[in-house]
Amino acid sequence: MSTGADAAPGSGGPDDGLRPEPENSYRDNQQRLDQGMAVMGGIAGDVTVINAPLDEDVTDRIIRPRLREGPYPEGEVRSRLRWFVEPPSSVRGRKVLDSRVLVLRAGSGAGAGTAAFALLEERHGAGGITGLDSTEDLARWRPRERCGYLLQGLSPVVAAALGEVVLNGLADLLERLRAHLVITVRVDTPLPADTEPWQVVHRPPPPAEVAAKRLRSMAEAGELTIRQEAEALGHLASADFTGYLHAHPLPRDAVAAAEKLGELVVSGRPAATALDELQTGSPESARRALAESSHRADSLSLMAAISLLADQDRTVIQEFSAILRPRIDERDGPAPAGEGAGPPRNVLGLSFEDRLEAVGARLLPPRFGAAQPYPVQPVVFSGRHRSEALLRCLWLEYEGMAGLLWEALYETPHRSGIELAAGRAIGKVLAHATGPNTLRQLAPFAASDRRWRRRLVAYALGELVERPALTSAVRRQLRQWSRSDLVPLHCTVAETCAGAYGLARPATALALLDAVLDRPGKELEGRLRTAVSFALSTLLSEDTNHLPVLELLREWQGAEPGTRRHHMAVHAVTSMSLTAFPLPGAPAEKRIRLADLLVTHPEQAFGLVVAALNDPATHEATAMGLSLIENDPALRQLTFFPHLLGALSGVARGHRGVLRFVLRHHRARTSPSAEGLAS
Repeated sequence: MSTGADAAPGSGGPDDGLRPEPENSYRDNQQRLDQGMAVMGGIAGDVTVINAPLDEDVTDRIIRPRLREGPYPEGEVRSRLRWFVEPPSSVRGRKVLDSRVLVLRAGSGAGAGTAAFALLEERHGAGGITGLDSTEDLARWRPRERCGYLLQGLSPVVAAALGEVVLNGLADLLERLRAHLVITVRVDTPLPADTEPWQVVHRPPPPAEVAAKRLRSMAEAGELTIRQEAEALGHLASADFTGYLHAHPLPRDAVAAAEKLGELVVSGRPAATALDELQTGSPESARRALAESSHRADSLSLMAAISLLADQDRTVIQEFSAILRPRIDERDGPAPAGEGAGPPRNVLGLSFEDRLEAVGARLLPPRFGAAQPYPVQPVVFSGRHRSEALLRCLWLEYEGMAGLLWEALYETPHRSGIELAAGRAIGKVLAHATGPNTLRQLAPFAASDRRWRRRLVAYALGELVERPALTSAVRRQLRQWSRSDLVPLHCTVAETCAGAYGLARPATALALLDAVLDRPGKELEGRLRTAVSFALSTLLSEDTNHLPVLELLREWQGAEPGTRRHHMAVHAVTSMSLTAFPLPGAPAEKRIRLADLLVTHPEQAFGLVVAALNDPATHEATAMGLSLIENDPALRQLTFFPHLLGALSGVARGHRGVLRFVLRHHRARTSPSAEGLAS
């Protein structure tokens, strides 16, 4: 029997056990594997093995990005426009866009991005919108396709260089392709005066219309009955809610009001309660709540736990709060001794429900998930944005609190899901931070040997990079980590590419993955191989990334044997030839087989097959994979295998490995005594 765990040296995950030469995995009555369990001989009765890795239950959920550099998936565009209410500025925007270029100016959160999507969708459809980098030098940029281009959050440096000459040149280039370009710019970003003919100031739609459309869509989706919809619309027209929307005119506030009204009519609570909960999400309300609890470490620790670990079970919230509380108590040193005995001490303390009520939080009903064998009862604040406002205020405005939260989080035992909750919450907070320490504080978790801490950093960076002003800073940080000598930092870079960052910026992600493997003469550790495999599988989950990923794998296949790049290519090609890549059991967003690539991308897959057959490290696995395809009637037909075999025969003379395969295949089909490709 042989067992292994993720923490073992040289072992990095469930896909560690694959060998380049499968025929040697069973020889001389022995089995070799890097992870799992091997049993030989007969077994009578039950076998119980308790040797599970302690850090395996890590969340691998992929957060789809809202901003992209490249084509936007059609489904994402349609989903984004589902509740769209046309703003009054769209009429003027259409007229300006007739000249091919529109500069849309708006305040933060006013919905300019959604309005830009709607304008481009009218011209090119939901599947014809391509995102540009916010730092793109428009003086050098050249459109290549007939589509709608969208640049969101133009950086101040590029904005300063934007002028009449540049915009006229872009308009001419776009006219030739019958393409369009919409640029969104913050209203406080200065632009040259000669760009005014292309500018339109975005005005958000009336918030009452946004809220009403959201309520109607909830009814269409079956979330509300017709009677509940009518009741909610009646509340929306009341003086209280009209006043609230007048004071909070942004689209996101209107959506929050609609969703709160939906909860109101379903639960039967009074309207005043819903309005109070809407108000608690403001920064002013967060500051008041923290000031009122400034003398109570138990309340502060509980508010921090709920804000940082959103949607987690009550036991996880209590555990983190208990770890954080003594650290907050220690901030002012020991309490001064009183002269009198004082009131008797309450050694039992308040119940958890009472503590939640004191900080404006509540328990949701217990729920069961497919991935969890036990019920979960999440804890939430009553206000929709209260968690974000409280954590931002606590983290950024009170000296030393960020450090205490990092310390408590570092010492908290891992629980499934905390990396997702904490990572996204921290990312949203750091998006409002300033100074050189904004990203540096992520370094200790990024360099950790624990995968859940690295995933936390990946989720945080995925949130940060959705802010155009921070795109360059995140990119520089990832490049710096990719050049480090620490393997955990390389893993963090790969884990970040296996998420919103990679999907939003696939070309940059592939360059980063190539950089972390640029260590000649060093063995590829299992954990890094697992992280890079996860990143590649995430990119392969979207069709537009298939070709660049295949080209990169082919490039790695031609790298010098013994390097990380070559090792990664051998692992990927062997996996997809014999089973799937990544291997079953390893983290993956999508698993790809060699047959899948031959069907969807025959030309590029053919080049990869030729390179793999020429490489002694992958020849046998690739030959076996081709044999499996040929012996499966359905796959043989889907892949046009006879045509593939003919193409391989046509190039065999110039490729020794291909010639070897073709000759063996010929002998196997003509000699009755032949044992086949695997002999």
